[in-house]
Amino acid sequence: MASDLAEAIRQLIYEKGISEDLVVKTIEEALLAAYKKKYGTLENAIVRFRNDYEGVDIYAKKTIVDDDDLDDPVLEISLKEARALSEEAEVGDILELPVDPREFDLQSVMLAKQTTRQSLREISRDTQYAEYKSKVGEIIIGYYQRERNGNIYVDLGKLEGVLPKKYQSPRENYHPNDRIKAYIVEVNKTKSGPQIVLSRTHAEFVRKVLELEVPEVYDKTVEVFKIVREPGYRTKISVFSRRDDVDPVGACVGLKGIRIQSIIRELEGEKIDVLRYDVDPKRFIRNALSPADVRDVFILDEAKHMALAVVPESQLSVAIGKQGLNVRLANRLCDWNIDVKTEEQFMQMDRSPDLRKAVSDLFGEPEEEEITKISELPGVDEPLMAALQANGIEYIGDFLALTSDRLETLQGLTREDLERVQSIIDENVNVVEEEAAESDTAYEEEIEGEEEYQCPDCGARVTPDMTHCPNCSVELSFEYEDDQE
Repeated sequence: MASDLAEAIRQLIYEKGISEDLVVKTIEEALLAAYKKKYGTLENAIVRFRNDYEGVDIYAKKTIVDDDDLDDPVLEISLKEARALSEEAEVGDILELPVDPREFDLQSVMLAKQTTRQSLREISRDTQYAEYKSKVGEIIIGYYQRERNGNIYVDLGKLEGVLPKKYQSPRENYHPNDRIKAYIVEVNKTKSGPQIVLSRTHAEFVRKVLELEVPEVYDKTVEVFKIVREPGYRTKISVFSRRDDVDPVGACVGLKGIRIQSIIRELEGEKIDVLRYDVDPKRFIRNALSPADVRDVFILDEAKHMALAVVPESQLSVAIGKQGLNVRLANRLCDWNIDVKTEEQFMQMDRSPDLRKAVSDLFGEPEEEEITKISELPGVDEPLMAALQANGIEYIGDFLALTSDRLETLQGLTREDLERVQSIIDENVNVVEEEAAESDTAYEEEIEGEEEYQCPDCGARVTPDMTHCPNCSVELSFEYEDDQE
């Protein structure tokens, strides 16, 4: 039958999680502390455990000296005493003599007990700290034990974890003995032992639950690019696949949504959007605004990560979400500042030329690019353009403004060259420009003889009968001062 010592050692190993070597070392140090308390030295003390820890013995090594040379009874033994123990003893030999623990006084025994308890407590704390420190970032399951100041204390078996109020989902309510699955955020050392901080609001908690429910995520066939979350309300998960034959979104959702429903149940009904990650920011932003139907996405400032999403009127509230939640999560997921506009709002915006062209393409309103330079016209070769520039003619308007007398004075250009330029302009310049020119001429004839003014904003010609500038539409007001004699 195993001794009490062996039973105690096994209990420390299995219940406290302390390694066998540390337990043995702790008991050894306690006995040595008692020995030193009794004899004042550890120079000659030896501790040995019996087989299967059925017992432990302490020995004192003593050197054999002549009877007349005995100076230190703790470290030495006389030849006469040694011969009584062993007839073959000789001067200079070393004997290991067993020490009876009953020889230790009360203070020595109490010191040994205190040393043992203190050492075992420290070892137990360090062992548990190392064990749970290695589990940071993993999921653990415990049971509701008690609540204090909004913080929930969870029974984890060997230790007690704490689920702070800030890490609790607003959807969740707990009762005694409820099973709680949580994410280990951090493990701290305290005087009473390791403090295990748990969370159910961390984005990584969703990732770990996803790994449990989706084998493709666990084996890295499908990888999670990023998870953003508003605990209790909505979570967005962007995923991509390393294999062309695996649909990342379909793998996470599962057949008839069975996989994603399991995750939603774990989060107590929190809404989850699983979307495909894309290296193209436009497509990624479009996906991130799901479940809204996005018409198109425009990059306003790539360096500052500013983008504009255009949605139908019926989809505006969906894209923005309640209190801006959907677009806010999309911003965090894509790391872009996304502005959402309806088609009507978008058409009324002041836009750059590039954006105007994109809008025209989007809404089926093609805009012709305005050609102002002669070099932009097809059929104008470099020698001809060089001759025109030598005469100070670069723009189409410059050429059209030339009189017949001025055309005859141009250097390096023949009549055939001038006729060819005029023909190219007639073929490629929009007729609307000609009509506009005729309109301007008629307008000049109409206002001839009338008093003329200039628009204070754009400088265009205006008359007193106008209420708005025909060029920039600014409102006009004419005031007259009485002539003073």
